[in-house]
Amino acid sequence: MNNNDGLGKSDGEPHTHDPSEKGAARRVQALEEVAIAKGLVDPQALDEIIEYYERETGPRNGASVVAKAWVEPDYKTWLLGNGTEAINHLGFSGFQGEHIKVVENTHEVHNVVVCTLCSCYPWPVLGLAPSWYKSSAYRSRVVREPRSVLSEFGLEVPDEVRVEVWDSTAEVRYLVLPQRPPGTNDLTEAELAGLVTRNGMIGTALV
Repeated sequence: MNNNDGLGKSDGEPHTHDPSEKGAARRVQALEEVAIAKGLVDPQALDEIIEYYERETGPRNGASVVAKAWVEPDYKTWLLGNGTEAINHLGFSGFQGEHIKVVENTHEVHNVVVCTLCSCYPWPVLGLAPSWYKSSAYRSRVVREPRSVLSEFGLEVPDEVRVEVWDSTAEVRYLVLPQRPPGTNDLTEAELAGLVTRNGMIGTALV
């Protein structure tokens, strides 16, 4: 679903979720709870591992995709035309990354991603979803009042810039291609990747 400043505009894709995906998540959660209860897993160590994959490993993959698109026009065209294929070409694929659509921020439009039903999220390029992304407050409010929610993240979108909200589903997940920051022409692709953040690829921050 694509919402223009919170006004519903359907992308034409049904918002359904794979039952096996939900079942796998429940089994993982149950195993985690049993392991912690039996003292087999240190909850703090588990939290640190999750934090690492949430903020470092996955988002670095996405940052590499963004940086490549910034420096290679042909790759950018490919990425916007067939996100899944272009991302897989860099070796980033797997569960929750089967179908990824990339939407580009411009001077006219700012994109932000949500999953209103649960927490569909492109794991191969963004790692684990942050807790706020899964919260009912974010999932409901960003559709109705995207500018207010973005403001709470510290992002003030000018009135002349249109805000579009993209609703991830089991059929398609979204990745935001941020605008390249000015004054970065002399940076290498690796240096550019170092500027890209997870929130920038969700749309709740600028790069």
